[in-house]
Amino acid sequence: MINAILTGITAYTSTGIDYILILMTVLTFYHTTKERTKVYLGDVLGTIFLVGVSLIFSLSARLIPEEWILGLLGIVPIIIGSYILFKLGTNDEQEQVTKRLSKQNLILSVTIITITTCGADNIGIYIPIFAQVNHWSELLVILITFFGMLNLFFALAILFLKLPVVETLLQRYGDIFTAVVYIGIGLFIMVESGTVTKLIQLIA
Repeated sequence: MINAILTGITAYTSTGIDYILILMTVLTFYHTTKERTKVYLGDVLGTIFLVGVSLIFSLSARLIPEEWILGLLGIVPIIIGSYILFKLGTNDEQEQVTKRLSKQNLILSVTIITITTCGADNIGIYIPIFAQVNHWSELLVILITFFGMLNLFFALAILFLKLPVVETLLQRYGDIFTAVVYIGIGLFIMVESGTVTKLIQLIA
């Protein structure tokens, strides 16, 4: 039981630290309880999707795609980040860029952001963990720990936003920060997973 809890804490923390920055940036533009509840639900749904995919892949080693293929997910945050930067050049109201990305469906938007920014990293770590679980009760403890960590990280993102300096900076430069984080995470995912190296080899 203790080992399963520690495993869940370690796994979620290792894949969720950078995501706090994303949450903070998104939450900067959504202050009401209703809006933040939607952001939370998007976070939950995105995490459920990633955990579900990891569970399916862990059932058979033959289903696990090569890491460099998972790394292709890094293209999505790069595109999002580039879109934000492009819009900043044509609109002085920076806050509207982030809002426009998610005003149609905030829950779905955050879900997609969660999947694309955390996909390769989370799946790459979760699959071997789930594959080594010997009993359903151990798996249940890990999943409950994940849910607890998700709530903790969400609360921390809101807590950090209450710091005056952080709030001021994100309000002024939130969209620029978002774009840089998205592009940075996308590049990191592709480099760390070996996708860039593999693509270069295929082209060469």
